[in-house]
Amino acid sequence: MPLGGRERRVGSRGGRGAGARLPVTLRAAGGSGGAEMEPLRRPVVVTGFGPFGEHAVNASWIAVQELEKLGLGDGVDLYVYEIPVEYQTVQRLIPALWKKHSPQLVVHVGVSGMATTVTLEKCGHNVGYKGLDNCRFCPGSQCCVEGGPECIDSIIDMDAVCKRVSTLGLDVTVTISKDAGRYLCDFTYYTSLYQSHGRSAFVHVPPLGKPYTAEQLGRALQAIIEEMLDVLEHSEGKINCRHEH
Repeated sequence: MPLGGRERRVGSRGGRGAGARLPVTLRAAGGSGGAEMEPLRRPVVVTGFGPFGEHAVNASWIAVQELEKLGLGDGVDLYVYEIPVEYQTVQRLIPALWKKHSPQLVVHVGVSGMATTVTLEKCGHNVGYKGLDNCRFCPGSQCCVEGGPECIDSIIDMDAVCKRVSTLGLDVTVTISKDAGRYLCDFTYYTSLYQSHGRSAFVHVPPLGKPYTAEQLGRALQAIIEEMLDVLEHSEGKINCRHEH
């Protein structure tokens, strides 16, 4: 497979109905001043993980496949990937995803056997990786990026996203965390944050049926990522305004 993961592209599909947002940036289709204008589509990459350990069916990839069915609205090109639970594959794949798609946002989704809520991770950690992956491999340095900062925060305000999603009336509880677990989830998140200068997000989901269905997790991911895109757009708008003045 290209890039070492399983890829699928999703074109424009409906978001949350009337609430789905369209991008405000437009580009000319032809080049002349009177040319018809069409929306500038935003690439978004979402990944889930393959099987590992007791998770013969990984809820994260199932949830991402449910998101794939729903889409993220007319203004987004959604690309989904299943990532093997392998440190070395992650180190190759994550930079390749950013290079190939130049996405507005990458969201990684992982499963936590201890979780009972959908959890937004604020940051990724560089050191402390001692658990063996599916290839029985562990980085000799036990870190993601030698010489990298100990912790990298996402530029997305996860508290704001959590508050917004909690007002939508979903039948899923969303919480916040600062510890993604020091295994492949955390390793992937840090690698992506380092590559993107913080323009990544990570969402932990519980195992299927404990307590949520695949459909519930898919709808939760759709709502969360739409809010992340909105928060990101507004925060960048404020930065641009400050630069202009």
